[in-house]
Amino acid sequence: MSRKMKDSGIEWIGEIPEEWENCRLKHLLQIPMQYGANETGIEYDEELPRYIRITDITNDNHLKNTGKLSLSLEQAKGYYLREGDILFARSGATVGKTFIYEEKYGRCAFAGYLIRASFQENVVSKFIYYFTLSSGYEMWKNMIFVQATIQNIGAEKYSNLEISLPSINEQKKIVTFLERKCNDIEKVIHSNRICIEEYKKLMQSIIVEAVTKGIRNNRKMKDSKIEWIGEVPADWKLLPFRRVLKERNEKNSPIKSKERLSLSIDLGVTLYSEKTTNLDRFKEDFEQYKVAHKGDLVMNSMNMIVGASGQSKYYGCVSPAYYTFYDDVEDHCTTKFCEYVFRSKTMLRVLFSLGKGIYAIVRGDDKVNTCRLKVSKEDLKSIVIPVPSLEEQREITTFLNEKCNQINIIIEKKEQFISELENYKKSLIYEYVTGKKEVPES
Repeated sequence: MSRKMKDSGIEWIGEIPEEWENCRLKHLLQIPMQYGANETGIEYDEELPRYIRITDITNDNHLKNTGKLSLSLEQAKGYYLREGDILFARSGATVGKTFIYEEKYGRCAFAGYLIRASFQENVVSKFIYYFTLSSGYEMWKNMIFVQATIQNIGAEKYSNLEISLPSINEQKKIVTFLERKCNDIEKVIHSNRICIEEYKKLMQSIIVEAVTKGIRNNRKMKDSKIEWIGEVPADWKLLPFRRVLKERNEKNSPIKSKERLSLSIDLGVTLYSEKTTNLDRFKEDFEQYKVAHKGDLVMNSMNMIVGASGQSKYYGCVSPAYYTFYDDVEDHCTTKFCEYVFRSKTMLRVLFSLGKGIYAIVRGDDKVNTCRLKVSKEDLKSIVIPVPSLEEQREITTFLNEKCNQINIIIEKKEQFISELENYKKSLIYEYVTGKKEVPES
């Protein structure tokens, strides 16, 4: 028999069971929400409390084992976490992200860009945590962002988050059910992520093999005497990059193009107008920029060490921090061949060794997002790379275009599947933490 429902009066919650009650988060707390310590962490010491920052929290609610910091005992006073405390991220790209602390993590204190919620005894904090993983919470966050000029949710806004709450026994029942269901979903997501990484490694190995050994079988080889290259076909040349491509240093003054081009690690050169993030970074003074032609190899001097290089399909203007190079070949097979060379893992290690500057900005899962390590133009031009004939360059780039496209299609399908599973999980959680579905009797 279906339970009787009532309108919660809350847009992102909808109908709830008649016996459930609406309440604001602040009415469920032992003490008001608290901002973390505004301190700089010190080198990690097992004898001291760990200092949790938002960058330490993985997307699946675990703490990373790398990059750990500690706080002194004096600094950590008043910021120790207790079993069941929930941390909310208050600003930046991770705003709205949550983490539930468990004693298995040992003594921990939390940092200033996090806000702590400690709950009363009649509240199962994990029920609240699951609510923050639901599609309803996602809707609430988006509504908050529409009202704000920047992505920032402070303690006051979190305190007024409205939640519908069942009895404590039903909270426990729902949590037990969701733990099992979500764990099953996470296992599938995790296995698909591992599979994606394996496909990426396969693609890299194919690229490295093709640009250093070619794709023709049974041929005479010679020692390049360059560690990252190893043996190459005997008829290939080994040339400094300055002798392979020519530098284009064409100013966009007077203005030749207002088609702004962007360069990313994942997508290569794209139209700036198609970007959905960081839209304020490109200045409107077009004369500050450089011109890139169709077929040019564009390289970000600050980010090429993580793969920010790509052949342009467009004519437009690029940042003065970018290097642009061109060939004299009609189909631009040499710039395409060089794109594959400079995006290969072995070359990225070479570029990293040449980088000068600050290496400090990372993204989740220990992956580099932005490295302010500049590779100078002279160092870049001095790198020796393997160079086959134009005919073989075309063979290799055609082969790699096809192979990489096949692998990328597989990766995209798996990423889409992961996205669908994550959305399904949010919807599943929403159905149970708002009482629209009742936990079946075991």
